[in-house]
Amino acid sequence: MKVRIGIGLGQGDIGSDDLAEVMAAIDTHDLDSLWMSEILTSPGPDPLVALASAAHLHPSLRLGATIVLPGRNPVRLAKALATLDRLSGGRLLLTFVPGLPRGVESAAVGVPVADRGAVMDAVLPKLRRWWAGEEVDGVRVLPRPVQDPLEPWLAGLAPASLRRCGRFADGWLGAFCTVDEAVAARDAINAAADAAGREIDPEHFGMSIGYAVTPPDDAQLAAIAARTRGREIDPADVVPVGPAEVRRLLERFIEQGFSKFVLRPTRPSAAGWDTELGSLAAEVGRLQT
Repeated sequence: MKVRIGIGLGQGDIGSDDLAEVMAAIDTHDLDSLWMSEILTSPGPDPLVALASAAHLHPSLRLGATIVLPGRNPVRLAKALATLDRLSGGRLLLTFVPGLPRGVESAAVGVPVADRGAVMDAVLPKLRRWWAGEEVDGVRVLPRPVQDPLEPWLAGLAPASLRRCGRFADGWLGAFCTVDEAVAARDAINAAADAAGREIDPEHFGMSIGYAVTPPDDAQLAAIAARTRGREIDPADVVPVGPAEVRRLLERFIEQGFSKFVLRPTRPSAAGWDTELGSLAAEVGRLQT
């Protein structure tokens, strides 16, 4: 089993110097990849634009994008992602999400929450066919991605999200869930894949984990509660505090067969990325295989 650990930038304002610094630190400390996620109303950059810059800054680091799928023109999205994969030499890692369901971000997505699942069901098969070079709806998308196939992963814990993952995706990247919840999610995904006559690579299950350097304050606890609403979750089970607790949580996931991880500091380190990731890698780096 190949265990890989990437680093997510979170939603802070990122300049070109910050991007170069974090990429150098990821490389120095032998971590796997840089990840950027999309929240339209946050100060964080557009992942596709930022990762295009990152691909130029660092010629070998793998680049992960967590992208809101509903609300986008499917042809434009297919072309943008294929172009990014091509310009990066086939280094793009991709996870689609439906977008946050509440607040101003929900309105910014532009698709009602109740309709997002149907949009994803309709668009995902088209993306696959376009990237394979097929003509869909009278349109052929070029350039084709370097990766053949370019493999989209999905996220989410809702039963419909898990069924969608089994029917259409190549992997699952969970977030804000416990080890037991992740195992149950994987079982549901595999059941849906089997029913659809598909099989998902057992190494294509992972977790995106936010971690804290110091115990979460009231604002952070409120944010965790919002993301785990309706579930009896101890914040320590989903947001570990300190590198040693991150390692212990990863070990529990690895024991259950999860192998791909994105670690996201909940706050930027005042000491800088090299120090931040050096401390983290000293604890978790040896878990990579």
